Amino acid sequence: MKIRGDPPYVPDLGFAYPDKPDDHMVERQGTHSLTLDEHYPFLDKSFFFRVKSALLYFGIFTLVFILSPLRYGLKIEGRRILKKNRSLFRNGALTVANHMLRWDFLMVLQAVRFRRLYFPAWGNNLTGPDGTLIRLAGGIPVPDSIHAMKYFNRVWDELHSRKKWFHVFPEGSNWPYFQPIRPFKKGMFSLAYKYNIPVIPMAFSYRPAGGLYKIFKKNYPLITLRIGEPILPDLSKPRREATAALRKATHRKIVELAGITDNPYPCEGD
Repeated sequence: MKIRGDPPYVPDLGFAYPDKPDDHMVERQGTHSLTLDEHYPFLDKSFFFRVKSALLYFGIFTLVFILSPLRYGLKIEGRRILKKNRSLFRNGALTVANHMLRWDFLMVLQAVRFRRLYFPAWGNNLTGPDGTLIRLAGGIPVPDSIHAMKYFNRVWDELHSRKKWFHVFPEGSNWPYFQPIRPFKKGMFSLAYKYNIPVIPMAFSYRPAGGLYKIFKKNYPLITLRIGEPILPDLSKPRREATAALRKATHRKIVELAGITDNPYPCEGD
């Protein structure tokens, strides 16, 4: 399927992308150590953390929402779908998108408007200079040990009980301005099944810069974010089968929303 009959615009910016579709292009250098165990506050409820997080979101909802269309030419299509399906989201939802820019999470926030999203975060990113911002924005670090995973999982149980929304970049790593949709990790799709919440597919695609953008953006493209119809987990099927089907349907829909007719990657990334 082609969006509006147009082939997708594929920017050629000279990036050297890794061979493995989930490899990181930049290895974050940690500035401090991080121990993810039963003593770590996966969901920080301290007063000062909540105040700082509220201030960060206020800045996102005001300044960032103004800057992203100016800086990246951001256009968001399909927001009416969110309004039309509001009743489906009364117990929460999982937004899913391809991972292609440092600001892409902020753009997803702009698409859902004035909602806080919680998302799994690569632990190594939290040991670097952006670690505090990731935590304040809603990042929940993924532990390495099986023992600590139960504390990580409890966070999502609590957040779901509060009807919060989740987000995931299931490709697992940020590849700037990459065009095909890479394979998806399955983790958060199992939570969509567990909590019976809809998946909202979103696709980032690109447009050639024109007008003043052509002068200031030079070779960098403008960005479009398209929102698709929500996809519901099939609770009549066993968890493993339904989770695989949900991941496949979401991957297929995001490929379609990006305007790609021949995606070179399968949906399975693990």
